[in-house]
Amino acid sequence: MSAHQHAPHAAGEPHGQGDHEGGAAHGTYASYLLGFGLSVVLTAIPFWLVMAHVLPNETTGYVIMAFAAIQIVVHMILFLHLDSKSEAGWNMMALAFTVVVLVITLSGSLWVMYNMNTNMMPMSVEDMRQMP
Repeated sequence: MSAHQHAPHAAGEPHGQGDHEGGAAHGTYASYLLGFGLSVVLTAIPFWLVMAHVLPNETTGYVIMAFAAIQIVVHMILFLHLDSKSEAGWNMMALAFTVVVLVITLSGSLWVMYNMNTNMMPMSVEDMRQMP
């Protein structure tokens, strides 16, 4: 059997539901619904936090970034089916790479926003009076 041929399916078993030797996992209807529900919740909560001014601005920013990171992982697991079982573990390497890029992006964004806030805020009237 060549690499492009699939094993025969059991009677009544639709294509894509069988056991693929080392192949990518296929999602179920329930897993897609769970992913969609989690995505909606993980988007709605930060939106509510911003609109209702529930937390201080700085805390809200950190909470939003945490929810974004969680949502990326949810998408990778439930929609892209990245786990340690499929594709001989290479999907786990893709997940690890994504986590590294995520950490670099979030920490770099925080660093840039903090420095811009510190160094580029408009001066107060008192500061302007002290200028030569």
